[in-house]
Amino acid sequence: MYGLGIDSGSTTTKGVLFDENGIVEKMIMPTGVNPRKTIKELYDTLKGDREVFTVTTGYGRNLLEESDKKITEITCHGKGATFLGGDISGVIDIGGQDSKAILLDRYNSVQDFLMNDKCAAGTGRFIEVIMRIFQQDMESLDDFIGGHEPVKITSMCTVFAESEVVSMLGQGIDANSIAMGVIDSICQRTANFVSKLPMENKVFFSGGLADSEVIRQTLEEKLGMEVVVSELSQFTGAIGAAMIAYDKAQ
Repeated sequence: MYGLGIDSGSTTTKGVLFDENGIVEKMIMPTGVNPRKTIKELYDTLKGDREVFTVTTGYGRNLLEESDKKITEITCHGKGATFLGGDISGVIDIGGQDSKAILLDRYNSVQDFLMNDKCAAGTGRFIEVIMRIFQQDMESLDDFIGGHEPVKITSMCTVFAESEVVSMLGQGIDANSIAMGVIDSICQRTANFVSKLPMENKVFFSGGLADSEVIRQTLEEKLGMEVVVSELSQFTGAIGAAMIAYDKAQ
């Protein structure tokens, strides 16, 4: 029996199929306006005719009727991060609608965590809003901001920051430096958030924004500790869910 883990997030839905040899197959889809339909489509595709034990996590973890177990994203991210990152003291996840800091103990179990889900500033969605102002997509983020000095952004509320960015553009301030200023502010905000937990040595950066080397480097600078990523960082929660599912299946 396989372990199937599905992480239904606000922006994307990720799925991972796991067995004794590790990751068998993975899949990612935009969550869209109908997360129930998306999670079912991903489940059907990955399951196929296989016998699976399914664990769901994330915002839409309760939307799949076929789910055998629903587990919080904190537990799944902790499990997945240790699989991908090795010897780490914690996990930082900047998601579409929230950000999380997870402290791990020496046994790689979740010891403590903090979550910021009250303010959109500091999330992936916030960066998407700002990048739309510059008529850029998220895939071009590093090319757009790399090598530019950040301009200080004083507003960290999404609405006011958007107005401030538009005002700066009207003043003729370099768009690339404004965007870098937004990233710098978010990373500083994240570092302040993470500093409330006693993390040591290196931390793992999960989520879609971990694809950005500029964000990784900026976070590392603000935190004063090594920040590691994986090409599968965006699948961290789904991998953790799949590993738990496989253990349950046995």
